[in-house]
Amino acid sequence: MLTNYGEPETYEDARAYNDSDKWMKAMESEMDSLLKNDTYELVELPKGRKALKNKWVFKLKRDDNMTMYKAHLVVKGFGQKKEVDFDEIFSPVVKMTSIRVILCMVASMDLELEQLDVKTAFLHGNLEEEIYMEQPKGFEVKGIENLVCKLKKSLYGLKQAPRQWNKKFNSFMMSNRYKITHAEFCVYIKQFSEGKFIILLLYVDDMLIVGQDASMIKKLKEKLSKSFDIKNLGPAKQILGMEIIRDRKSKKLWLSQEKYVERVLERFNMKAAKSVSSSLANHIKLSKKSCPKTYEEKEKMAVVPYFSAVRSIMYAMVCTWPDIAHAVGVVSRFLSNPGKDHWEAVKWILRY
Repeated sequence: MLTNYGEPETYEDARAYNDSDKWMKAMESEMDSLLKNDTYELVELPKGRKALKNKWVFKLKRDDNMTMYKAHLVVKGFGQKKEVDFDEIFSPVVKMTSIRVILCMVASMDLELEQLDVKTAFLHGNLEEEIYMEQPKGFEVKGIENLVCKLKKSLYGLKQAPRQWNKKFNSFMMSNRYKITHAEFCVYIKQFSEGKFIILLLYVDDMLIVGQDASMIKKLKEKLSKSFDIKNLGPAKQILGMEIIRDRKSKKLWLSQEKYVERVLERFNMKAAKSVSSSLANHIKLSKKSCPKTYEEKEKMAVVPYFSAVRSIMYAMVCTWPDIAHAVGVVSRFLSNPGKDHWEAVKWILRY
């Protein structure tokens, strides 16, 4: 089975479709990263311990008319037990407001704006607990299939994975004399002589680097590359699904989610719908009276992707579409038990 974006849902699906060779290369690349990073070792499972299951997660990454095939080995972390397999799990990410403020500085001060991506970011975190996992599907070692993986490094899906990666990266930045701002844990700043500075923003494995001097930014990139598996994306073109459009001559910068919105409309079969001029029409009056009451009504609404649609719209609202905030707030009140009228209101917002 494929997702709405044409991505396989299981290892078997990836092997069954026409582009199976590309998905296999993506999985092999992931396995190479795991082995290169010394992520685990094969051992016998100790008595009284349980090996966590895992699965392959596939993603198509489209950028500038190019399609990249990504595959991640993900641990089924819901099987972890607190104080056995994990303890603290919280990990900060840069706030959207901070991204906007820094991009405003970039535009007004005509600063350099570079972007980096950390390959297999979560694999860099060191584990403090003893965790066992089954061998990856499709890559079991012949003759010793009974052995399990004892994890040495963090892995996608582990509850503590984001926190361990953040701790590792934070330690690196502190060792290079960068400081964290008081209001934001994922904005790193270092001041140099003659009033020059570098600012780095971190959102999980995406980085934006800002500064006046391109050579200083290059040196930071080189240091990062020595400690992490870094992909240099050059001048920033997008962040978190938002396209960055810049006119340096006029000192202007825009954020666009046009491609994201198009994908959302396509996902919910609204691409051909007639557009409207308001986010929520005057004739739309929503209340609990429209919530389904009978079993039959609830069954009909159970197959409607209400929550998913509201979540997708909400992300656009938070990033670049603030004028729909009221409309999103209204339809969000009925997430637990939406009715037909509520769903019509969501579709109206999508048409806007």
